[in-house]
Amino acid sequence: MPLPAAPASSTLPSADPSPPPPAPAPVVAAALRRAVELTATAPLPASGATARRWHLLARLAADDLTTARVVEAHLDAVAVLAEAGRAVPAGSTWGVFAAEAPGARLEGAQGPHGWALTGTKPWCSLAGALSHALVTAHVPGGRRLFAVGLRHPGVRVVPGTWHARGLPEVPSGPVAFAAVPAEPVGATGWYLRRPGFAHGGIGVAACWYGGAVGVARALRAPGREPDQLARWHAGAVDLDLLGARLALDAAAAQVDAGAARGAAGEVLALRTRSLVAAAAERVLERVGHALGPAPLALDAAHAARVADLALYLRQHHAERDVAALGAALVGAPGATANGGDGGWPR
Repeated sequence: MPLPAAPASSTLPSADPSPPPPAPAPVVAAALRRAVELTATAPLPASGATARRWHLLARLAADDLTTARVVEAHLDAVAVLAEAGRAVPAGSTWGVFAAEAPGARLEGAQGPHGWALTGTKPWCSLAGALSHALVTAHVPGGRRLFAVGLRHPGVRVVPGTWHARGLPEVPSGPVAFAAVPAEPVGATGWYLRRPGFAHGGIGVAACWYGGAVGVARALRAPGREPDQLARWHAGAVDLDLLGARLALDAAAAQVDAGAARGAAGEVLALRTRSLVAAAAERVLERVGHALGPAPLALDAAHAARVADLALYLRQHHAERDVAALGAALVGAPGATANGGDGGWPR
């Protein structure tokens, strides 16, 4: 059923009387328009066209990671809501705020007029430019997902916190909530338990892959005649990108086959994200070694791609995620049954 958009008593009104937020950067405004256009046309995960969904994200990222970052978050929210049997209001733009951090805590409380959120949520990308978000909050018994309207006067984006050189137009700082009306989406704990949690995480990896493709294009830019070492770098980068793409395609096939649920989905997401992240980091290193400092200092577009990708990749937790993969394999050996054994001897 659609999320309520029109009734005056709705927690998610389609029109808010508060002043509109400041206009986002032009690239973000264009990305939000693109996200709205794709709401009804981008395939959902596990729909039989997961590879097409991830190829779309990768193509966007290869051209511009800011655009991909904005579109991926919106489409992830659309997919989460679809998994809950909901649809987004027409023309709305969404983010997903589910991170936790020391010293920041968001609480959900139910009163006579419904649920409300109070506290601070960290890592809220583009909160000042979006109309809505899916937000996790602490409730009795665990964490629960809520849909909120970000134009409510109780929502305050904490200023002066985003100093990144990568993705500078996508501020992802904390947001303070003061008794903001919220609509539950799923039961307590549902957000992390649902099959789509793993699928969404792999969608982010598709953006990492596309970002690496964009960085690698610098190797084909006109310039000096490549020597043998430059040719080696080009070949090594091609192999890195091929491995990442094959990992994403294989993961898409498993998602569409229904083989990425529960523990198997967790393992698949950890494997795929780790493979793609490692490949993208090698691409950053190899392109840097091949081209030296000139494009980083003199080519604004290339320097931005490198900075954007370096920051975006930190959504992967590096060795911690690989350790989590090992823990999942040791703690749940049956998790490998649907996804292969990674080449381990039987």
